[in-house]
Amino acid sequence: MTRGYMGKILNVNLSISELSDEVLDEKIYRDYIGGYGIGARILYDRMKAGVDPLGPDSILGIISGPLTGTDAISGTRFTILGKSPLTGCWGDANSGGYFGAYIKFSGYDGIFLTGISEKPVYLYIDNGMAELRDAAHLWGKDTYETEDILKSELGKDIAIISIGPAGEKLARLSCIMHNKGSAAGRSGLGAVMGSKKLKAVAVKGKMEVPVADAKGLKKLRTKILAKMSGDIDWLGKYGTSFVTVQSAESGDSPVKNWGGVAVNDFPDARPLGADPLDEYKQKRTGCYRCPISCEAIMKEGTGEYKYKAGSFRPEYETLAMFGSNCLNNNLESIIMANDICNRYGIDTISAGAVMAFVMECYEKGLITKKDTGGIEMTWGNHKSLVAMMEKMAKREGLGDILADGVKIAAQKIGKGAEQYAIHIHGQEVPAHNPIGGFHWPATYIANATPGRHTQGSEGFSQELMTEYDKGSFSGRGPAHMMGTCQQHVVMCTGMCLFVNGNLPGYETIAEFMRAITGWDITLDELLTAGERIENLRQAFNIREGVNLLKHEVSGRILGKPPHKEGPLAGITVDADTLVKEYIATMDWDPATAKPSEKKLKELGLDDVAQELYPR
Repeated sequence: MTRGYMGKILNVNLSISELSDEVLDEKIYRDYIGGYGIGARILYDRMKAGVDPLGPDSILGIISGPLTGTDAISGTRFTILGKSPLTGCWGDANSGGYFGAYIKFSGYDGIFLTGISEKPVYLYIDNGMAELRDAAHLWGKDTYETEDILKSELGKDIAIISIGPAGEKLARLSCIMHNKGSAAGRSGLGAVMGSKKLKAVAVKGKMEVPVADAKGLKKLRTKILAKMSGDIDWLGKYGTSFVTVQSAESGDSPVKNWGGVAVNDFPDARPLGADPLDEYKQKRTGCYRCPISCEAIMKEGTGEYKYKAGSFRPEYETLAMFGSNCLNNNLESIIMANDICNRYGIDTISAGAVMAFVMECYEKGLITKKDTGGIEMTWGNHKSLVAMMEKMAKREGLGDILADGVKIAAQKIGKGAEQYAIHIHGQEVPAHNPIGGFHWPATYIANATPGRHTQGSEGFSQELMTEYDKGSFSGRGPAHMMGTCQQHVVMCTGMCLFVNGNLPGYETIAEFMRAITGWDITLDELLTAGERIENLRQAFNIREGVNLLKHEVSGRILGKPPHKEGPLAGITVDADTLVKEYIATMDWDPATAKPSEKKLKELGLDDVAQELYPR
């Protein structure tokens, strides 16, 4: 048995209600680590190009990593993946909580689903026994209600992922929720799950994850915990909200649909800061065996917004997208909007971007009160923001158009609305300004999942770069590529990015891998796996006819025209050069961004090379 893994996946054909176990070869685990690494290999092999993301031949994957469910620090994460209905290219979304660990406790490393069920169903796995069950009584319920009902039927010692009404209605901004607030948020994969009429997946079990050196792993955990530093205390108390004010003041946060500057348009972000938000906290919570516990649930809303107790605390991205980006400093309205998104299953980053887009279209006269159903979508109008969020969640009125994202909404509204739709290849841009961060432009544009802030060089460690400068990683490119390889390793092992960012050194992740798997695996081998994953996901997009050099990118996020005031005044980003440099470093074609035949073969992707370069 391959240690660190359960050794098998579950394949489900929903069209014919067929379930089968599949044992994976150890080489796949070692070459692709886990998460979307293994997922990319399986989807590339088994899903033809041109498949409709919402059609029966589309595959939806749910998969853990080797650290998940073990004594490794923060072995919590799992990934949901498939072809994105939002972008038409590779899509994945990462989440924490308990579900990833419970997949493995139930006997599997992952689940891959294809086909479309005739009626709503949910998948239930208990200690290696899997079955599809009727979900008629769950259809139409929100994600909180779905979890409560399933736990009352199946027992509390269970982990559940589900979609809300937004996913059922195939909203391209819909996501997959877990643990009443943890989201696999990006890429619109809730719509893929909804298209299959799969309401939920519930997993339980008491199977142990086999590890090579259990005692050594516990000792390593204790040693590393004593050495962790950085933002742990801040993250533990406030979550990512501790950066909200400084991000707004530094110009990192979007303002007025990316068209404004804080000094003029949003001069005081303090009402959205960590301390005001902390006043609404009921209790702190966290993911499986996490030493940080950066999440919290909120008290019942007693003011203008009557959200129920148990609402998840909004994080930085949510605060910024519904806050400064909409010129809204009413904190309770953001808690409410966040709660709507969590219950209906909607990505908060994209939802906040849509609200800002609507406000600008309203300001410019492209839509009127007649279009909005009487809602005055003026800047900073928090009541209108919440009211429109409810319409979007239910796909009612204008909300029906907005639920598919700013690109599609702009096309339907017309009248030049496209200039106010801030996205990259269909996916709304996260709340970090490319003008202020050298790594964001290439990350947003060149990644296989465009418009993402968790998969590029932003996470590369100084220690890793020091080792690179010494020549420890011969043949690998400069900072951005190194960071990308590192991020893939972290995400695919199942480790949390926050924990990774506070480890005493990047070699730590290789130490955990050795203790868990028993492999004599090196940091360089892990980074090579990260590079292999990057190239395979890019090959997936090439096969889909996607050329990242032709992505639509709004000039606003690149400083075109540059801001006249504020900390980023006068700055314009040469994204074209940054992206071309990244492509050259990766050894991809400068015109098509297709990985070179030589590079693919170097990485052991001979079959991919043969397909992309037929003789």
